[in-house]
Amino acid sequence: MELIDGHRIAAEIISELKAEVAALPGRKPCLALVRVGEDPASVSYVRQKEKTAVEIGIVGRVLLPPATISPAELFGLIEQLSADPAIDGILVQSPLPPHLDELAVFRRIAPAKDVDGLGTINFGKIAQEDESGFVPCTPAGILELLTRSGVQLAGRHVVVLGRSLLVGKPVALLAVQKKAWANATVTLCHSQTVGLPALARLADILIAAIGRPEFVTAEMVKPGAVVIDVGINRVPDSTKKSGYRLVGDVHFPSVAPIASRITPVPGGVGPMTVAMLMKNTVKAHRQSRAT
Repeated sequence: MELIDGHRIAAEIISELKAEVAALPGRKPCLALVRVGEDPASVSYVRQKEKTAVEIGIVGRVLLPPATISPAELFGLIEQLSADPAIDGILVQSPLPPHLDELAVFRRIAPAKDVDGLGTINFGKIAQEDESGFVPCTPAGILELLTRSGVQLAGRHVVVLGRSLLVGKPVALLAVQKKAWANATVTLCHSQTVGLPALARLADILIAAIGRPEFVTAEMVKPGAVVIDVGINRVPDSTKKSGYRLVGDVHFPSVAPIASRITPVPGGVGPMTVAMLMKNTVKAHRQSRAT
């Protein structure tokens, strides 16, 4: 079994982006990070994204509207950012307060600045294999992890557990693309799939993004399969100072010995999400200069 080290691969990408940004003439890329309210996880995520942006040489602008902001006010803020020529990328951190419709918010971001890739236009471009669009950061990070780890998808059976807009649907669309790094056969499973354990066991590459702690056990994994664990779940643990520990959607102790390669949690897919956000921002900057 070999661990796929997301920290190492993300660091490679960040190093490449630093060199690319340093060589850019004139204005540097700018990323607007919108965090609504004070959700503790969102505070941490936005801080990490801002820190990574600064490390690369990207200008990070953090905007902190209150949790009580109205939909109309948030739409107005996004429209201002979309119209600002000094801003290349816009990310609205989720989750949003319950009175705000996340999809409606994502759709308000100008497609050319939708570096989280969750708007309608960019999602459609994945299906059409239009490389001018922006791929959602976690699915993009998964494909980058596989490619840089030398895992070939062509002709192999990829089973995706989970059909979310954030991970499951886009990663399935990416894996079937007519590209040298793709050309897989994909089965997309979800909570209503009949015989899910047996289908999972058919996978050459199993991507678990189902949002259930340690759902995938050894009986669901074919010996020698590559296992990508997207889940980040907090489970109670009285031995920890925080009172909890992080686990993935895969039961790592039982699955790791039979997998050929596996991502840990934490330290697998997570670091890649931030790295791919930065890669999308630099791409947005280059595309804006070309127009």
